[in-house]
Amino acid sequence: MTELLVRLFVKNKDEVQEPCVRTAYGVLASTVGIFLNILLFAVKLGAGLLLNSISVMADAFNNLSDAASSVVSFVGVKLAGRPADEEHPFGHGRYEYIAALAVSFLVLQVGFSCLKNSVGKIFHPESVEFQPVIVFVLAVSILLKLWLAFFNRKLGKRINSRVMQATAADSTGDVLVTGATVLSLILGRYSGLAVDGYMGTIVSVVVLAAGIGIAKDTLRPLLGEAVAPEVYELLTKKVESYEGILGTHDLIVHNYGPTHSMATIHAEVRSDAELEKAHELIDRIERDTLRDLDIFLVIHIDPVDVRDKAVGECRQRVSELVCGLEPEASIHDFRMVKGEERINLIFDLVVPYSYEPEGERELRKRVEELLKQENPKYECVINIENSFIQKK
Repeated sequence: MTELLVRLFVKNKDEVQEPCVRTAYGVLASTVGIFLNILLFAVKLGAGLLLNSISVMADAFNNLSDAASSVVSFVGVKLAGRPADEEHPFGHGRYEYIAALAVSFLVLQVGFSCLKNSVGKIFHPESVEFQPVIVFVLAVSILLKLWLAFFNRKLGKRINSRVMQATAADSTGDVLVTGATVLSLILGRYSGLAVDGYMGTIVSVVVLAAGIGIAKDTLRPLLGEAVAPEVYELLTKKVESYEGILGTHDLIVHNYGPTHSMATIHAEVRSDAELEKAHELIDRIERDTLRDLDIFLVIHIDPVDVRDKAVGECRQRVSELVCGLEPEASIHDFRMVKGEERINLIFDLVVPYSYEPEGERELRKRVEELLKQENPKYECVINIENSFIQKK
């Protein structure tokens, strides 16, 4: 069914990097979501009123919020597909994240409302009439929501859409919600216990958890994320694959939507390399990265002295010493300035974010002390910084 809908409503379905194709996928997912959720809302609301069941009605209004979420997703996808302009040279892709954040607030509002009603039901329980036909309707609802979750997850992965993946997670939560509702009906029928309020509370907690999860997932790219390990490996391998590049560090990636990213990286080249040739190489890497990875890359050149064997050996020794003190630390931009009375070792020291200022000062002190023991002439000029890469 999923592929049939895609073939019918998405032209050039394989060209997922094209804005118009992404928009078509988003419109399809939103339209299907609106239709199914309004249908489920109407059916469940009627069942809840018939049974006088707060958990069934809570489930119904959860589907209504899902329909509203699909409307928000529809608007967000349409806005995100707008081309770049003078005020937004990197496009409007972040509208998709804003839409997903709005979806999370709608889900949270429904969750709080249902929680309030469910708690009241616990203290003032009412009997719930069991009808097999209603259980059948809810079971069909579970199957439809399972398909909708699969539908959104599959399309969301295909076009790397956080809104659609969030909608898929929300639909999965709805399956649990409706399952809890069915369980309350069955338990009430065969045990005689007034569990409707308790199951409604469980429903509310699941809805709230889904809303919080969606909010967290969409706030990260809006606030600015660390570079994902797979993106780090992709970009560093790309840059370091060119002859003349000795190494890379300080990769930073700015996300302007699922298909628009800008990155900066420091690339190490021989200090005796001709400036014009090095500049030509950097320009070529930047052009190739934009063409091959669709990432706007800016490269900063760091010269490395490869002629002085003593500098290379000292850098290796400092790196080993630092890793011995802190396995997650590393160094880069290493330089050695030799004088008659002192030898300056200048380098950047990358430490984990877990380090407090006191811990950074202590690590710096230990590095300086150990290097002094190896050579009293060593004077360290250390710049401490943090990594922009996510932990695996």
